[in-house]
Amino acid sequence: MTEPSKVIHVRNVGHEISENDLLQLFQPFGVITKLVMLRAKNQALLQMQDVPSAINALQYYTDVQPTIRGRNVYVQFSSHQELTTMDQNTQGRGEEPNRILLITIHHMQYPITVDVLHQVFSPHGFVEKMVTFQKSAGFQALIQYQSRQSAVQARTSLQGRNIYDGCCQLDIQFSNLDELQVNYNNDSSRDFTNPNLPSEQKARSSQQPSYGDVVGYPQMPNAAAIAAAFGGGLPPGISGTNDRCTILVSNLNPDRIDEDKLFNLFSLYGNIVRIKLLRNKPDHALVQMGDGFQAELAVHFLKGAMLFGKRLEVNFSKHPNITQGSDTHEYMHSNLNRFNRNAAKNYRYCCSPTKMIHLSTLPQVITEDEIVSLVEEHGTVVNTKLFEMNGKKQALVLFETEEEATEALVCKHATSLAGSIVRISFSQLQSIRENQ
Repeated sequence: MTEPSKVIHVRNVGHEISENDLLQLFQPFGVITKLVMLRAKNQALLQMQDVPSAINALQYYTDVQPTIRGRNVYVQFSSHQELTTMDQNTQGRGEEPNRILLITIHHMQYPITVDVLHQVFSPHGFVEKMVTFQKSAGFQALIQYQSRQSAVQARTSLQGRNIYDGCCQLDIQFSNLDELQVNYNNDSSRDFTNPNLPSEQKARSSQQPSYGDVVGYPQMPNAAAIAAAFGGGLPPGISGTNDRCTILVSNLNPDRIDEDKLFNLFSLYGNIVRIKLLRNKPDHALVQMGDGFQAELAVHFLKGAMLFGKRLEVNFSKHPNITQGSDTHEYMHSNLNRFNRNAAKNYRYCCSPTKMIHLSTLPQVITEDEIVSLVEEHGTVVNTKLFEMNGKKQALVLFETEEEATEALVCKHATSLAGSIVRISFSQLQSIRENQ
């Protein structure tokens, strides 16, 4: 076995496979810093930001055969520990500047859209195209300028700077892509040279796949929202092919759980149709999600989560759906289902439980003490931050453990505070910085 390296060697890369296709295969595992296409050998070399990212990618593709455009590709660690300029010159481009920039945003406390990025980058030259996507490395964007000179100027001026005071720090590299492909003009992607593009995916066409439709999931509801959320790829471990909508949850704490608490937790990953607590097995419940993709997200992210002192078992049920009855709770028409609005944003924020919760739709007049009073019964509050976004009050609360944060979410999401219905989700931020 070759020693682990941040450089991955990819074989059987046919002429029909583009740089974009390879990026889609590996971007879920972290930032890709360099990519070399060895066209003469039908191979490619791809450098991740660090060795753990490359190890995660290869471990995942040990169990899942990677395919691009119907062709199996084969991946292994390269004997190179680092791609040198000489290696890169085999494709005619070294570390030289390019008109396309790869931006990673660290310490992202506020949502970043195409419009926000355009405001930041357009003073340095004409921006032609932009694509944003959420990956395990964080929020990333590809920005294509009309000229290379503009990209160089933008990188020189903006590298390491914050978009907002104390947060949303820009990490800018030159991409070695030649051209961005943009199919939709919306909050996640924009072609400023073609204002007539649709805002979302309509019927599938025979056009060449690009960011919005690299992964083939036309059969899935919300395909456009999913494509927009994940940049054409899917989170590691998510196949996108599951069609089972009903989940069996076991090892619940029967003294503390009820249908609404389960709704609050599982609705983070999709719309809930109905929930049933099993009378003959009080620590078991069935949860029917809106579709198979949402059910797969819930199983993936909640398996093994701690709640009320119990480690949850979350698996697909053998039942295709839950039969409506006196012992079921109906949620299909609940206005608390999160994915009826802003589906792409909600998909993008899906994650396993964290120690940090994000509270929104708060009363306009509220203090940090009132926020603490709302949730402190559920665990040790390490830190809090009250802030305003688009004129609306929001808050972050950091607990000592994921279990405490999960309990606060399931108990206090959708409760009323001074006349406002509070919305709670997990935040992927690691800490609250005082100057945020």
